[in-house]
Amino acid sequence: MTVATVGAIALGDYPEAIAVMLFYQIGELFEAIAVQQSKQSISSLLKLKATTATLLTNTGERTVKPEQVIPGQIIRVNPGEKVALDGELVRGTTSLDTSALTGESLPRDVQGGETVLSGAINLTGVIDVQVTKRYQESTIARILDLVSNATQKKTTTEKFITRFAKIYTPIVVGLAVLLAIFPPLLQIGSWATWINRALVFLVISCPCALVISVPLSFFGGIGAASRHGILVKGSNFLEVLTRVNTIAFDKTGTLTQGKFAVSEIKPVAPLTNDHLLGIAAAAEQHSNHPIALSILAAYKGDLSQFNSHDIKETAGHGIHAIIDDHDVVIGNAKAMAKTQISMPADQTDCTTVYVAIDHQFAGSIKVADQPKLDAATAIASLKHHGVDHTVLLTGDNQGVANHIGQQLSLDHVISGLLPAQKVTEIEKLNQAAHATNHQVGFVGDGINDTPVLARADVGIAMGGLGADAAIEAADIVIMDDKPSKVATIIQIAKATKRIVWENITFALTIKIIFLLLGAFGLIGMWEAVFADVGVTIIAILNALRLQRD
Repeated sequence: MTVATVGAIALGDYPEAIAVMLFYQIGELFEAIAVQQSKQSISSLLKLKATTATLLTNTGERTVKPEQVIPGQIIRVNPGEKVALDGELVRGTTSLDTSALTGESLPRDVQGGETVLSGAINLTGVIDVQVTKRYQESTIARILDLVSNATQKKTTTEKFITRFAKIYTPIVVGLAVLLAIFPPLLQIGSWATWINRALVFLVISCPCALVISVPLSFFGGIGAASRHGILVKGSNFLEVLTRVNTIAFDKTGTLTQGKFAVSEIKPVAPLTNDHLLGIAAAAEQHSNHPIALSILAAYKGDLSQFNSHDIKETAGHGIHAIIDDHDVVIGNAKAMAKTQISMPADQTDCTTVYVAIDHQFAGSIKVADQPKLDAATAIASLKHHGVDHTVLLTGDNQGVANHIGQQLSLDHVISGLLPAQKVTEIEKLNQAAHATNHQVGFVGDGINDTPVLARADVGIAMGGLGADAAIEAADIVIMDDKPSKVATIIQIAKATKRIVWENITFALTIKIIFLLLGAFGLIGMWEAVFADVGVTIIAILNALRLQRD
């Protein structure tokens, strides 16, 4: 552009020289506005960082920097303030605005014992939080570090455009020189005519539209994802997602809620549902096992009506107790077999707790881990967005896994897997997908599934906001526990890639046409300026469509 401007001035074409620089600056302005808009969603995360924390000491409250607080200390968060560090709520109850962290618009109610994440905004009550992580390891610090480094991982398209520009630019400059020299030497026109055409050729050939719009589009995609509560570690992972046709899921905590709930009660007459559940709850009332807690949560009656004593729990079997002077055994099939209690054959698709009273089978209680509310919708959305194979990889038994697979319409279920076996299954899926030039994604909770997250082509951590393993091992972190966000990020990735190729195709087509017209003298400097600056502005505006997602 500098050569073209100086050349136009040397030829006395002052309006053309001014036009080149004026419209070039207009193009720069549009670029700056577009980049700023793309950064807004990401830079807004910086506002989540609290600059101070109110530390509770023996002498009262003291205002300090978050970096000075160490785990174990207690900080106070007043209504309207940001939570400075990750911790556990020890006093007070409140509602937290976590929208900037998770993309969830509804406030989250928290009470004593619950985890509170840095970056959330305290809406109502005064709360005291016992810090569990140093600031450098806190949620907000990790998010800011992740986002700030996201654009350093370039896609193959970005790398190609950069290499293309490095080769393309000297070639077109050389062609412009040849265009300016050879025709006059061959007596095909004046020097002024061909130099002018060469300058027009230079302006048209400037690769601004490609060099600016391609990375800008990917940057916009990362920004659009962050607005949905999805952190992408690099634009290269957006490109990988566009080729994913197989996604494997962990079960517990990923597609299911990770909490057991009573799903069916089957008493033996004359016992009623409520009475059988009450006896089971009385036996389980001192146990911390998740199944015991689900039975206690299901029973709404008064446990004091049951006289229970001599409660003994055997790991891996169940509980033996005396309840209302009756000998009660509650547990799994092993517990029934150990006490030689015969029971009906029961092929179950979920965990079953059996109850025996005075050495007689009294009934069963089925306990199941329920799918998340949006799990079925998530699988349907993935199929709509081109994911041909959905696979469940779980360590749970076959009956439970198949039941969840049928509920959610998964294509394939593989159960009874240890973590190392999950890695083997992912490698098999990788091999099959790569043979057809596709990629494999894995969605897990980011704790037990760390090796699998790392081995998949793209690892997506579900609900892993506070988990170190999720942020370290995953390529993409979904900051709430909604499986439907997997389809959202694939949709954003495909929209980003589509806009990138629209810009590349449009820019190259216009430039080739105008280069030919310029070389033959059919257009002048004004048209050349449009072919460069105009195309750049149009490409930028097209890239900005991602900001509306």
